[in-house]
This record gives sequence, structure tokens and C-alpha cells, in this order.
Amino acid sequence: MKSIAPPGSGFAPTAQSPVPEPVAQHIPVLAEEAVAHLLTDPDGIYVDATFGRGGHARLILDRLGARGRLIALDRDPAARGAALAWTDPRFEFVHCEFSRLAAVLAERSITRVHGILIDLGVSSPQFDEAQRGFSLRSDGPLDMRMNTEHGPTAAQWLEQVEADQLKQVLRDYGDERFAASIAKAIVARRQAGQPVRRTAELAAVVAGAVPVKNRKDPLQHPATRTFQAIRIFINQELEEVAMILPLALAALRPGGRLAVISFHSLEDRIVKRFLAEHTHPERAFGRLPLREVDLPRPRLRATARIEPGADELASNPRARSAHLRVAERTEAAWEPQA
Repeated sequence: MKSIAPPGSGFAPTAQSPVPEPVAQHIPVLAEEAVAHLLTDPDGIYVDATFGRGGHARLILDRLGARGRLIALDRDPAARGAALAWTDPRFEFVHCEFSRLAAVLAERSITRVHGILIDLGVSSPQFDEAQRGFSLRSDGPLDMRMNTEHGPTAAQWLEQVEADQLKQVLRDYGDERFAASIAKAIVARRQAGQPVRRTAELAAVVAGAVPVKNRKDPLQHPATRTFQAIRIFINQELEEVAMILPLALAALRPGGRLAVISFHSLEDRIVKRFLAEHTHPERAFGRLPLREVDLPRPRLRATARIEPGADELASNPRARSAHLRVAERTEAAWEPQA
């Protein structure tokens, strides 16, 4: 995408080019709420760390002024393809993991931004395209990579992983009660010369390894947790979340906003703990006899916690587990750059 100079450097777009219409199947979650809480200055610099198909980015651009700027990141090549159609001079797309946030800003000589939006998890197009291998609802190659140009596929990993490691992944990332049975079944199939290479095959193997009478939710497919666990592991999703949060805090200017949308308890727990650590740093000292003046000052101030309303859930059932958390960088934490 076109490179843009930051506000104050003489850059002055004369017109705002139209942004393509949204992909019909993609409905951004908590979009109005997230953007309303994110934007504090229409002429500021903002980062959409998870572009997807541009649902949130489109709303941000709608609300930016002529001198505003939006930098979007995403590691999915399909997201890069969608962004290539955007010609708004205030917009720039960077194809990379969001854990490269600091490097992306440094390469553009940006020291502080006004807001950062992070929409975690998998986007609807990724789930809906059978070739991506994220969903068990339709058969396709067992890929599961968010960046299809890098790293082993889920099928390749399952062809070499040991049963103990697979069991641990299913437990840690899927909270799967039958992790041992599922891991044993997958490895046994591989040893019999029938490695699991497609989503339908994985779903069938898991279903056969989980006793029907012990399934907690009869409406949920028994392989749901297995698919989640393998996907999170393949993409190192929790590690990426743990990396982006401190980078985002360091990049925010005083009064800048961090807005994070999470969908499952593992990622949301990381977000909650990070925000608690920086909104209430005094809690780390427990009952130690310290004077108030000696306690660390909070770097963030929590401003909102929002869940989808009834209308959004009716139109977009995939939003049912979403949580939006917003925090603002405090003046007390501001350390001027040398």
C-alpha cells in the first residue's frame, strides 16, 4: 500500500478515496462500540492490528479526519489481498504478525499513536473457507495456518507429533477432558499408515475417541475443543497476544486508547491480567508496608468492558463469546522520548 508521512510532516491528502464495500460474509464484532471508544482524535494515528477483511478499519477511516492515519497489520495473505483494493491515502497495510508492531512503527519513524485495536481469534472468512482447514463443518485440507506462506500445516504437525505432546496441547489450549484418548487415537491412525490430513478425518477420529455418554454438551461437536487447541498451537496465538500487549502500551501516547476484543477464556485471561497489572500495579505489593508515594503509578486506566447486545447476537451469533476491553494510557506513565 501507499506509504504515508505522519501528521505534521507536510502530508496533506486532497481527497479521501472510497473504500471497497465489505465482504458479505464478514460481520465485524462490536464494531461501533470498539471504534467509538478507540478514537479520541480524528486527526490522530491509529493501528488496526488485526485487519481481517477490514470491517473495523472501514469504520475507523469513516471517522478519521483528512489528516488522520490508519496502519493495519495482518499475517493472513488473504487479508493482504483484500487490502490491496483500498486506495484511501490515509491507509497503509503491512503484511506481518502483530507482534512486529514496534518494528512497523519504528520503520515509519512513529514514536507514539493515538489508539490500537486488536481483534483476536479467527475471522469469519477464515472459518468459512474450507481450504483453510479451520472449521470442522466442511471437509478440507487440514491447514489451520493464519499465514499460509509460513510454517507447518496442522496436518504436517500431526504426522510427527508424539502422543504426550499432543495430549498436552489438547489439555492446555482446548481444556479437553479426553485429551489422552484423542491423542492416542490420532497417533494410532498415523502408525497404521493413515495419517490425519483433512478436517473431516480429524473430526471423525476425535468423535470416535470421545465417549458419547460423557459429552458435556450434546449440541457441540466433540472435536470442537481439539480444533481450537491445534489451531492455537499452530499459530502460537497466546504467545502473540502476550507479546503485543506490552508493545501496544509502549506505543500509546497519553490519552491513547487500547481496545481488545477476545473470544475465548485463554486469550481473555491474558488480556485481563495485563490490564489489571497496569491499572492496579499496587496489588503486586500485597500487604507490604509501603507509603502511597512509593507505590508505582498506574500506566493504564480502564474505560470500558462491553459485551454484544441482543440485536448484535441476533444478527451475528458468532459474537456470543466476544468481550471488548478498553483502557487509556495515563499521563503519569508518559516518558518523553529523548
